[in-house]
Amino acid sequence: MKVKVVCRKLYDYVRYDLKEIAFPSSLPDPPHIKKRRKLTWYERFLVLKEASRLYAASWVRDIGPDLRPNDYKKDDGTEDKSNGDKSRSTETEPSALEDIAVAARGGMETLRPALQRLYMTRASAYRDALKSFIEGYQEGIQQVMEKKEDSSKAQQEGNTDKNSA
Repeated sequence: MKVKVVCRKLYDYVRYDLKEIAFPSSLPDPPHIKKRRKLTWYERFLVLKEASRLYAASWVRDIGPDLRPNDYKKDDGTEDKSNGDKSRSTETEPSALEDIAVAARGGMETLRPALQRLYMTRASAYRDALKSFIEGYQEGIQQVMEKKEDSSKAQQEGNTDKNSA
């Protein structure tokens, strides 16, 4: 009888608990979330086709309006001008990622200084943020100490007034 109970408990553990431990189920969706309908096979094919096209296009350096026509508006000339201004500003100063990519093509000799510049800028930004945090923290401590001093003086004055009366 005991062996049967142990076997049943072991079977239940493997069937329910171990499965939940190894592959936990997700929490149910909140009640305000509306469930989407399942896609048909044709719609899945279209999604896969579009995703693979965009993935292949992402290997190109400049994704233009021919690859993403929905993202570019052709109504006004003002957006074209603003996009041109953005491209001019990026041409004057390349991003850190572009800088490292160009340096990586040059080999280790050019990559090391680029990485050092990147780490130095990050370190200086971190140092400045930490310094700013410390200054703010010290100001907060000073304010709290001033409030405590003011309240203790007010209490002492109140106690001396009571004692004199």
